Amino acid sequence: MKKVYFGTNLKMYKNIQQTVDYLKELEKGTELINREEYEFFVIPSYISLPSATNSVSQDKIRIGAQNMGWEEEGQYTGEISPRMLDEISVKLVMVGHSERRHVFRETDEEENKKVLCGLKHGLTMLLCIGETENEKEFGISNEVLRSQLIKGLHCVRKEEVKKIWIAYEPVWAIGVNGKPASEEYANSKHKVIKECLIDIFGECGLEIPVLYGGSVNPQNADSLITQEYIDGLFVGRSAWNAEQFSSLIFKSIDTLKKHNKKVM
Repeated sequence: MKKVYFGTNLKMYKNIQQTVDYLKELEKGTELINREEYEFFVIPSYISLPSATNSVSQDKIRIGAQNMGWEEEGQYTGEISPRMLDEISVKLVMVGHSERRHVFRETDEEENKKVLCGLKHGLTMLLCIGETENEKEFGISNEVLRSQLIKGLHCVRKEEVKKIWIAYEPVWAIGVNGKPASEEYANSKHKVIKECLIDIFGECGLEIPVLYGGSVNPQNADSLITQEYIDGLFVGRSAWNAEQFSSLIFKSIDTLKKHNKKVM
């Protein structure tokens, strides 16, 4: 990979001013890190997006949206279109988060429509995938991940892979009661994901970064980021304090250097 990625989704936390203060502190705390080698992103609430994009340089911290509708415009009450996001300089969109899938009952087919619509408008699409605890216990995790990828990326062209990111977030590992996956388990699923991306796109599928998210914290970040098939960390509540997130990032980078997992 050309870069290592560190990001967080603020979910339905932090008001506008708290988001701006957080971003400014995070930008200052990581200003010495080379952005040619490391990419940082934060995905705040919709209402915070205009202030967020104006508060920091997106060359330093990319700002993303938590969801997006699959049409440019129309009679879709409550939805946000890619044109609206582009107007406020949001170029990254997350789709398929487990809460969207399991709380709001979104389907793979709907995530695919969002991916295709976002790509049409030049957005980078972060597709989240992951198996439930029940699927894990039945031993069908690999099949679930492959199905979510094949459906979610249906009709994506090879020339569009540079605008695709994947986040692997096992459903049982995220949230307040999440149980962190071992680094061996996470790495094995990332290997499955990368093999599937090659099946879909050929060798250019290797250009797609695959990030791990699922109760990432200061205690397990080092062991996760050094795994062969993990290209970055999608951190939850451990990233919602800017100083703590900066510390996690610096510690992870130091560990990468010690393990000689260098960005090419």
